[in-house]
Amino acid sequence: MSPSAMGFRAVKRVEGFLPIEDHGLIGDGRTAALVGRDGAVCWMCLPRFDSPPLFCGLLDARKGGAFTIAPEGLVESRQEYLEDTGVLVTELRSTTGLVRVTDAMLLRTVDLREDLAAHRGELLRTVEVLQGRVRLRVALHPRGDCQLEPWRGGLLVQLASRPEVELVLRATRPLSGSHSVWELVAGERAALLLQWNGAHCRHWSIPPEEQLAETVETWRRWASHIRYEGPQRALVRRSAITLKLLDHFENGAIIAAPTSSLPEAIGGPRNWDYRYAWIRDAAFTVYALRRIGMGSEAFGFLGWVLEAVERHGRPRVLYDLEGRLPPPERIDGELQGYRGSSPVRWGNAAAEQHQHDVFGEILDCAYQWVSGEGAIDAALWSRLAALADAAAREWRTPDHGIWEVRTAGRPFTYSAALCHVALDRAARLAQALQLPGDIDRWRRCADTIARAIHEVAWDSKARSITEHLGGGALDASLLALPLRRVLPADSPCMRATTDAICRHLGAGKGLLYRYLPRESPDGLAGGEGAFLLCSFWLVDNLTLQGRLDEAMALYDSLCERAGTLGLLPEQIDPSSGAYLGNYPQALSHVGLISSGVLLERAQRHEHFRTTYPDVPSSPRRGSCDAPASLYSFSA
Repeated sequence: MSPSAMGFRAVKRVEGFLPIEDHGLIGDGRTAALVGRDGAVCWMCLPRFDSPPLFCGLLDARKGGAFTIAPEGLVESRQEYLEDTGVLVTELRSTTGLVRVTDAMLLRTVDLREDLAAHRGELLRTVEVLQGRVRLRVALHPRGDCQLEPWRGGLLVQLASRPEVELVLRATRPLSGSHSVWELVAGERAALLLQWNGAHCRHWSIPPEEQLAETVETWRRWASHIRYEGPQRALVRRSAITLKLLDHFENGAIIAAPTSSLPEAIGGPRNWDYRYAWIRDAAFTVYALRRIGMGSEAFGFLGWVLEAVERHGRPRVLYDLEGRLPPPERIDGELQGYRGSSPVRWGNAAAEQHQHDVFGEILDCAYQWVSGEGAIDAALWSRLAALADAAAREWRTPDHGIWEVRTAGRPFTYSAALCHVALDRAARLAQALQLPGDIDRWRRCADTIARAIHEVAWDSKARSITEHLGGGALDASLLALPLRRVLPADSPCMRATTDAICRHLGAGKGLLYRYLPRESPDGLAGGEGAFLLCSFWLVDNLTLQGRLDEAMALYDSLCERAGTLGLLPEQIDPSSGAYLGNYPQALSHVGLISSGVLLERAQRHEHFRTTYPDVPSSPRRGSCDAPASLYSFSA
């Protein structure tokens, strides 16, 4: 769709902030930025995703800083991506004219499927006046104090608090400090280039149009390898590109989101830093990426996970981009938070939690690694076998669960189920590869866990599996059990659990709360929105149960929430449809891809197998030729 075919919308702020959904994402495989419909780059961390922000007006309109290009008298605007790229176009209409701003973090001419640095350390913003005449305002305001000095026809920007960050702003028209105004008429163009950490030493000898064309070509060459012909094809392709924008190209880590502290409820304290890579995301992400032709990204993430596991003793829930522990969580008292939603946090204390599901996540990653012809040496297997033994020991003990509650631990059903996954995958690997390990004991323990889920976590009154071994409230993470091949989706208990979750956790229009804090205390005040990934899990369960019409209707309704840019947040406000939580959220896009792939396969196969052997005694494979963690189909 061309920009001229898109509808303009008024630029409206609430409490001084644009809606979260009024931002587009750009990136270069090392960092990312959000560009608002008002022409402002209001979020950008340098030099990496997890570095301190250069601009964070998204969290404080007055103190956070931004890099703005916008006409005076701005009335309305529209945004879209250039097809099959991470290049964003924003058209801004003022009372006197129409301006197009094209934003891209420049890429080198490399194959993005390889683990190579593609970033140039440059943000290019090109401007073209399409209609009328405008007074174009250019404003550069980093967070904190800074000094601007003339430098080789541009501006040298020196940050008082971060002298190690070297910034230069160049332009094709004169700059007069932190604020400039250019008077332009239809047909006139301009360009600005923000460079950092050594990029400014290069002369700006290549015309901006050529630089942009090179980046567009790099993106499109990579996107040509996406393979998907199922429902919502354009959105699935956009989700793949979004995941690539969250990929640290050099080592394969994929961050959960590029932002920190966007609230799960406006005004509430549920604000977290998601600029790290979670181990549990890996298995879901890898499944999705492999099915649409993104094998190099899938195995890059798997390799990163296994290297991080080898590097540390006790496996952690999340790591920074280098596979190290993130910095300790701290509160930033200087920033008011998005629409006054404080506190703003940097770092994430969940890295110190005990979450037993990590055993299953890592073993499932190892299984998929081998299924893709990756090798497991003796040292890595020793570590993996020890994780299986830990799962056998600890599956009954309390932990903080998939939702990372900030209360004392509890015996979560999902955590026990992922211990089952750890034991199942370890047994399969040991048998297939003739690796040392007590295979029979691992299988017996997996059987015991499966029986406990059936018998101890089942609530006959609620007609559902519950969040805890021993009973409790309902939890939408239970919808993931068939996806990890712990329980069959079409078994009576999972059918009943699916229906109970829809009744009890339904937020309307296909949305689901992941749990209800008043029934499942998590140690935090206030509530939260509906969790998008849980609704995609519901799509998968409906599909696996053969309820394809319901599944497709729900999938289409969820895809409609992606808007014109095709980006999804972590959560949705059920009352307004507004975006909540960090944005864009990788797992929401993983869910969109995975559900699309599953629906495509269901529609393509006349006989769609949803039955499994009795849990957990699935067929013993002689080789790891396909992931055991997800779906199986027969023609």
